[in-house]
Order: sequence, then C-alpha cells, then structure tokens
Amino acid sequence: MSYSFLDFLGLIGAVGLFLYGMKVMSEGLQKAAGDRLRNILGAMTRNRATGTITGFFITALIQSSSASTVMVVSFVNAGLMTLAQSMAVIMGANVGTTFTAWVIALFGFKVDIAAFALPLIGISVPLLFSKKSRTKSIGEFGLGFAFLFMGLSLISKYVPDLQQNPEMFEFLQRYTSMGFGSVLIFCLVGLIVTMVIQSSAATFAITLIMCSKGWITFDLACALVLGSNIGTTITPLLASLSGNVAAKRTAMGHLLFNFLGTLWTLAIFFPFVNLTCYVTREIGQGDPTALYQYVTDLKSTNPEIYAQVVNADVANASQNIAEYVKNILTLQISVSFGLSIFHTLFNLINLSIMIWLTKVYVKIVEWILPAKRKGDDEFQLKFISSGMLSASELNITQAEKEIAVFADRVNRMLSMAQELVHTKSSSDEFNKRSTRLEKYEDISDRMELEIANYLNRCAEGRLSNEGKRHISAMLAIVSEIESIADCCAGIGKILLRKQQGNIHFNDEIYHNIDVMFEYVQKAMDNMLLLLRDLENNNSEDIISSYNCEREINYTRNSLRAANIENIKNHHYEYQAGIYYMDIVATLEKTGDYIINVVDSVKGEFQHGRR
Repeated sequence: MSYSFLDFLGLIGAVGLFLYGMKVMSEGLQKAAGDRLRNILGAMTRNRATGTITGFFITALIQSSSASTVMVVSFVNAGLMTLAQSMAVIMGANVGTTFTAWVIALFGFKVDIAAFALPLIGISVPLLFSKKSRTKSIGEFGLGFAFLFMGLSLISKYVPDLQQNPEMFEFLQRYTSMGFGSVLIFCLVGLIVTMVIQSSAATFAITLIMCSKGWITFDLACALVLGSNIGTTITPLLASLSGNVAAKRTAMGHLLFNFLGTLWTLAIFFPFVNLTCYVTREIGQGDPTALYQYVTDLKSTNPEIYAQVVNADVANASQNIAEYVKNILTLQISVSFGLSIFHTLFNLINLSIMIWLTKVYVKIVEWILPAKRKGDDEFQLKFISSGMLSASELNITQAEKEIAVFADRVNRMLSMAQELVHTKSSSDEFNKRSTRLEKYEDISDRMELEIANYLNRCAEGRLSNEGKRHISAMLAIVSEIESIADCCAGIGKILLRKQQGNIHFNDEIYHNIDVMFEYVQKAMDNMLLLLRDLENNNSEDIISSYNCEREINYTRNSLRAANIENIKNHHYEYQAGIYYMDIVATLEKTGDYIINVVDSVKGEFQHGRR
C-alpha cells in the first residue's frame, strides 16, 4: 500500500490546521465584537423569525454551527433566552453552517488556495502587533481564515486515494453497491467522523475533496454530509453535561432537530439527490454525478493517463493530458456546488418544516429531561459550569447571572441574621436557625471559589480589553459579596457568645438593631437591583446606595454615642452593650462591603454609557 503512516499523520495535521483556523477565526471575531456579539445574541431572540436570523448570521460569521450552538446552550444556561427561543436560533445555525460549504465551493477549487492564503497571512500578521486590541483581533480573524484554506489544501493532498489504495477502505468498498443500504452505512460513517473531529465543516471539506477526486459517488457523498448533521450535535451535548437542565434540554433539542430532519431526508433520499442534481444543472454548474463516471471510465480505458491526471497540475500538465485535467476541474466545481446545494436545501427545507413545531420540540425535550428541583440549602451553581468555556467573551454573561444569584443567597443570610437576633436564646429554634446560617456561610465560601475560578478560566481565553476589565470588576464584586456573607455569619457568632454569657437585650436594643438592619437591607436591595442587570444599571439606584451608606454611618455613630450614656444610666448591662455594639459595628461593616460592590459597578459597568 502506497499510503504510509506518515501520510496519515499528515492528514490528521491538515484537519487540525483546518479546525484551528476556524477556532482562531471564531475567537478573533468574538474579541473584535466584544460585548456587541453578546448583546446581539441576547436581544435578537424575541420571536422565531429574529431568532432564526440571529442563528444564521452568527454561525455564518464564526464558521461553526457547533460553536454557535454551544453559545446558545450557554445563554440558555445563563437564563438569557428560553428553550423555545433557543430552538429558533439553533435552526438558524443549521442553515448558517452551509455558509462554510459555499465559501469552499466558491473558492476552494477555483483559485490556488496557497497563493490566496499566504498573502492573507502577510497582511494579517502585522495587525497582530498593533496596540489596538480590535486591530489585533481583526488580524487573528484573517490569520484563521488563511489557516482554514491552507488546511483545506493540505487535506486535499493527504486524503488517501481509495482507488489506488483499495485495501485501506476495503471494508467500506464492500458496501458501496448496496443501494439504500450503502446510503445508511455512509450516513453512519459521516456521523462517526464528525463526532470524532467535532466539526461538520471539516467533514464536509473531506467529503468534498473525496467526491471531487472521483473516489466516491455523489449520492454517497451526500449521505456523508447528511450524517455529519447529526454528528455535529456532539459538541453542544458535551458542553451541556455539566450545565443546568435548561442547557441539557437545549442540546437535546438540537440533536432532535437534526435527527428528525435526517430521517425525513433518508425517506426520500434518492429523489432528493435527483432534485439537487436538477438545481445544480439549472444554475449552470453541470451534473455533479458526472465526475465519478468520467474518472471511472478514464481509469478503466486508460489507467496510465488516469495515474498522470490524478497528480497533474493544469499549469505543468503535458499537452496530451491537459484536456483531461481541465475536464476534471470543471466537473470538480460541479460537485462542489452540488454538495453545497444539497446541504443548503436540506437545512432550508428542514427549517421551513420544523420551525412551526417549536412548541412540540419543547414539550418533547421537557418530557425526556424533566426538571429536578433542589432545595435552597443545597450547594448548586445555577448558571455557570466547567463544561462551557468555548467562547470566553460570551461566557462573561453567565458569570454576571451567577453573581446575581450569589447576591440573592447572601441577601437571605441578612434576613436570617435578623431573625436570629429575635429568636429566644437556648431554644431549639435558635439552634436550628444558627446552624442554617452557618450552612449558608459555608455555601457562600464555595460559591465565591467556584465563580472566581470560572472567571479566571474565562480570563485565560481570548478576551477584548473591555471583557478583561469586566472580569476584574466581577472578581472584586464576588469577593465583597462573600465578605457580606461573613458579616452575616459573624452576627450569628456574636449571638452565640451572648447566649453562652446568658446576656439579655432589652426592647430599646432590639429596636435600634432593627433600625440598622432596615438601613442595611435597603442598601442591599439597591445593590441587588444593580447586579441583576449589570450592563444596563440605573444611576438613581447608585445614588440611592450612597445615601443608604451615609444613613448607616450616621446611625452607627448615633447609637455608639447613645450606648455610653445608656450604660451609665443603667438602661442595660455593660456586657449587653458590648454585644449590642458588636452587632451594630458588623452591620456598618456590611454596609461598607455593599458600597464597595456599588463602586465596582459604577467604575466599570457604567463607564462610557451615560
């Protein structure tokens, strides 16, 4: 066999370069767009039509339906869109992924890819040294685009010739003449290959090259492309494994959409392929099925010329085989257009049918994956997970939502601390509430660690300068929220010492403590309003927070001064006054941490917007 292990490694490397090119393109675009891409995807999903258009354009831009679908899974996980909205975006993404096929069809066989890629690298590399972050990102986008086509060119070089090396794929050749059975087998092969390399675009590129060389028939190439539509769902499925139930449902909906679409296409497969051939001929690109027959006839009638033609170049071909080479190049274009049309027709028809069944999809996936309710006292991150870090710029939104959940949980701790103040010491209810407060404090420590680790992993990805600043501010916010939780737990510890000392508060102390709690709770409520919509916060809420902070400080100073007089006048015991002032001081410190959060929101997330 002439195909060596080194050639196989070359093929793996070519596919890797192709995938790396798409990855760099995607990340470069995300960095260049920054928050705009997040805002577009979050806003343009109000109905099925806008959601579908959004999915189409996002996928066309980043050149990967897997990447865009993982983003959609992340946004559902982050609560930015519903399951029904996500289905429309996913349907649009399936149409958008055909854009890659058309780029390859239009440019892959009409121009010298190497000649096209190298100048683009020459233009893009200097942009990487620019001081402007967006210019650097544009350079990365161009570099990824060049790598994509260089990978495509190398795939063409290293894909094994099935006819010259029949023993290599002998097990497949046994099933090429089984009619519809062959279609099912090659559909399964396309599914498996795409699951392994996790890119339907790469599978399409390989299929296009194999078919254009005349190694497999056009209908079997269509079967490979059809199988790749199911195989591409593996990426969002893997990404959703550690997400919430909504994320899992979104990934399952993607699988269901592609699987059912493939089923109806297989039911009318040969008529559908004939329709594809008819459309290809009607737009003036010839018959895509003619290439295989032409190459097969050439090999059987003149194998020597065939061997020369397979490795020939139009510019360097001898005159006696130049005509054969030109004919094959013409037919290659026909095949590339034919596969692109098949892929596009399949997704367009599938979309036009399935978009009206969105509610049915939602009900089916909700039945397959029922919700499992967990108590508030259990540790559970709601929006972020380790499995969704394919798009760092977009994942910032998940962290924003999780921070709001974190703050809500800590807010409950403030209420629990106030209830504990009024709970009778040494009672079972006191012990129960004290234990619950300690449990919440432990959960807050773990939430801070998980959110901070997630933000640090996002920071390791490719981010715009704005994204980096957002992450720095969010890390500071998370730390301050955890300090608020520590203060709430600290009040519980003060009350435990009060219980051990058998100290009692009078009504005056209880009233003054409640006043402090009231002011702190007001400041906390304003902070929560800001955190629930970080990037569209209200200036009035920020001003209100500063007013609350002044009221907290003034009340603390007044109570501290009055405490000395009250002890002198024997309104309560000295030791009661000590514990009383400890609680007041802890509440004032809580207000300081709250205003630190507000400062971070004002300094970063309001910057440049008003």
